[in-house]
Amino acid sequence: MKQLISRTGGLLLAGLLLAGSAAADDGYELWLRYNPLPSAKATAWKAQVKSVMVPGSSATLNAVRKELVDGCSGLLGEKVTEAERFGDGVVVAGTPESVPMFSRFESELAELGPEGYLIRSRNNNGRTTVMIASQTEVGALYGAFHFLRLMQTQEPGELDISEKPQVMLRLLNHWDNLDGSIERGYAGKSLWKWEELPEIVDPRLIDYARANASIGINGSVLNNVNSKAQSLTTEYLHKAAAVADAFRPYGVKVYLSARFNAPMELGGLDTADPMDPEVRAWWVKKADEIYSIIPDFGGFLVKANSEGQPGPITYGRTHADGANMLATALKPHGGIVMWRAFVYDPDDTDRIGQAYTAMKPDDGRFADNVLLQVKNGPLDFQPREPFSPLFGTMPKTQLMPELQITQEYLGQSRQLAYLAPMWREFLDADTYAKGEGSSVSKVMDGSLFGGKLTGVAGVANTGSDRNWTGHDLAQANWYAFGRLAWAHELSSEQIVDEWIKMSLSQTPSVIQSISKIMLESREAVVDYMTPLGLAHIMWQGHHYGPEPWCDTLSRPDWNPVYFHRADSEGLGFDRTKTGSAAVEQYLGKTRETYESLEKCPENMLLWFHHVPWDYKMKSGKILWDELCLHYQRGVDWVEQARKQWNALEGSIDSDVFSRVSDKFAVQETDAGRWRDACILYFQTFSKREIPAGVDKPTLTLEQIKQDPPKEYP
Repeated sequence: MKQLISRTGGLLLAGLLLAGSAAADDGYELWLRYNPLPSAKATAWKAQVKSVMVPGSSATLNAVRKELVDGCSGLLGEKVTEAERFGDGVVVAGTPESVPMFSRFESELAELGPEGYLIRSRNNNGRTTVMIASQTEVGALYGAFHFLRLMQTQEPGELDISEKPQVMLRLLNHWDNLDGSIERGYAGKSLWKWEELPEIVDPRLIDYARANASIGINGSVLNNVNSKAQSLTTEYLHKAAAVADAFRPYGVKVYLSARFNAPMELGGLDTADPMDPEVRAWWVKKADEIYSIIPDFGGFLVKANSEGQPGPITYGRTHADGANMLATALKPHGGIVMWRAFVYDPDDTDRIGQAYTAMKPDDGRFADNVLLQVKNGPLDFQPREPFSPLFGTMPKTQLMPELQITQEYLGQSRQLAYLAPMWREFLDADTYAKGEGSSVSKVMDGSLFGGKLTGVAGVANTGSDRNWTGHDLAQANWYAFGRLAWAHELSSEQIVDEWIKMSLSQTPSVIQSISKIMLESREAVVDYMTPLGLAHIMWQGHHYGPEPWCDTLSRPDWNPVYFHRADSEGLGFDRTKTGSAAVEQYLGKTRETYESLEKCPENMLLWFHHVPWDYKMKSGKILWDELCLHYQRGVDWVEQARKQWNALEGSIDSDVFSRVSDKFAVQETDAGRWRDACILYFQTFSKREIPAGVDKPTLTLEQIKQDPPKEYP
């Protein structure tokens, strides 16, 4: 018998403990703390919120009711009761079925779709009623979270809100392994605890689903894209079903990464050829089994013919052939296939152009329940990359971006890098597929090419650490991903201000200070790691710390020297017509801009051009001096940000303050190492003096090489 343990130790209990004592903030509550609002703000909201009414009984409606009662009670600092009838100060939530008066909104709700909602306040003779209505119970839950977010972040006033998600599938990809480890995980072990499932379901899974629902995330891929066929066995499907049961009230569907040669490993077949009738029949039977166990199973994520994973190319088939075979098996059940475009071969062509070369010929050949999942950039989640050219050049294929929330190449959970500005930069990039204004965000939401199935995925940064993400401020990246997945036009500033108010402080000066630090953080990481378009010069294997000198790995395109191309003449990878010609994969003004040394944005200069050391930059300085000054600027920012954070002592929870202070100390040391290692190494080619304004390294390059950075524990 499955045992779903009650939520002792969960978000609710943590909140009650904080409300009743001076218990420290351990980070578990995320942005759902519901601590009392400042007195003036609480008083203003009390005039509008006196009781809650959520008619009906189901797992989701019960969650809506509990969220509103607990949230309003916590924020207002007094118990908010459940109302039995409409009246002054009642917040009523539900669907036209559970709240008959909502039938007046049916036409509006139909336009908003199954996940959309409206929030309206009605004032009759000084008596206010707040209505949260949706076609579905999950939509009402999203509306309830939106209303509570308004209470946390804004002043009360007349409400007239209509919302629906801009993207259908808003998923977290968990690179969790069956042994509990997480590939590129920096916040502890896997949340799933496969060894205990299905008999015991950790209540933390409910808190995880609740947190996702609060920001509109509606799906989770439970296992690593480097998948094991064991994940598809009957034993593990029942384990996944127990997770799905915990997630379901919060609208979060379960997906699995599927190993392409599972028919061989599990079914004893001699081949995994997607055109083989026995192989196709095996997948149909497996899909039938999955849906008999998990009726609302979302579908498969597949990594194929990439980094050793099996795939259709082995059998002389195309990626579309492989994806469509799986799509055919899933389609009768309403399932989808997300086929990753992260593919590259050990050949002499430019690695960043290989995904385009592999996928572009299949444009228009993928089934209508397939999404091609494409990393934001053409390489591999670097601190800064141009957008992948696939987003503008496959108009007949449904594409979904893959973003990395976990900071594999951005200091992991030791360093602060608020990623919303990076994602905003990506979403706003113009593909010129239909002329100016053809942004990546319009590809994602289907409006540019008319895609019916839309989605976005984020590689999760969650784990078993009490604060979920290892670094308290990294919670903002989970939050930001959800908010942008729901409404991709939101600004980085709005998102971070919301998160700070919900997570750390309601004091304007504190909000302003933390917001400034976070909004500047990603650019600072770029400065001290990979300025001016450098990429992939991290330590190989764990990708923590600098190793621009590495040239010993078995494949050329795994070595940093492959990417920076430093020599006595200059620095950078020539991807113009005179080099690899990868720039030709872009369209219109984007291609024209990147092709030109003079027009290319300097933050992408070394990505597309091999630039002489004495090339004059826009600042009037030569490339070598500008490069060194960028490294120094990144270090200076960390030093200053650490001081700004330390000035907040006493203004935020002491435990949160202490944990983040410790992280800043590590980041300051590591930023200095990045600066010194890279400047000393590139100096061996430039043969130029370190310019004024840049701190001189205290160690030699050989000393730095002999003290490699430590892998994240």
